[in-house]
Amino acid sequence: MNAIPEAEALYRDLLTGVTALMRPDTRLVGITSGGAWLVERLQKDLGLPGAPGIISSAMHRDDFARRGLSSSAQTALPFDVNGADVLLLDDVLYTGRTIRAVLNELFDFGRPACVRLAVLVDRGGRELPVAADFAAATLTLPPTRSLALARGEGGVFSFDVKES
Repeated sequence: MNAIPEAEALYRDLLTGVTALMRPDTRLVGITSGGAWLVERLQKDLGLPGAPGIISSAMHRDDFARRGLSSSAQTALPFDVNGADVLLLDDVLYTGRTIRAVLNELFDFGRPACVRLAVLVDRGGRELPVAADFAAATLTLPPTRSLALARGEGGVFSFDVKES
């Protein structure tokens, strides 16, 4: 098992990776909640105008009956999705099921020209054929451990690691 890297250091790597992926018409969209925190900070750090998009996976999850409706933010896409170049951001890529649900939600709003994915951490364990275009780190964690981004005072990022 790998040691958990420092979240702020990974954010700096993510900022560099996202900068390389940006095109003049790219729209940033964060997946609630960790990805939403990342996209809010990236939007500011990149000096991009307007509000970033926020997208929820809640309505399209295949485990909705077990998890129920999350209390996290709902989808808000302040741009026309049709023909858009969308860069999805998330904190941790694991099974791929959240990304599948988010893609379904995104296509409820229109048909983007391109959808790419950047994540802070890819922890492997994929159950669906999903890959990030950029991952700030790749970690191997046992299935009994969960990893999620946490945001402290002043917006400082850290990781919350739990044993299940």
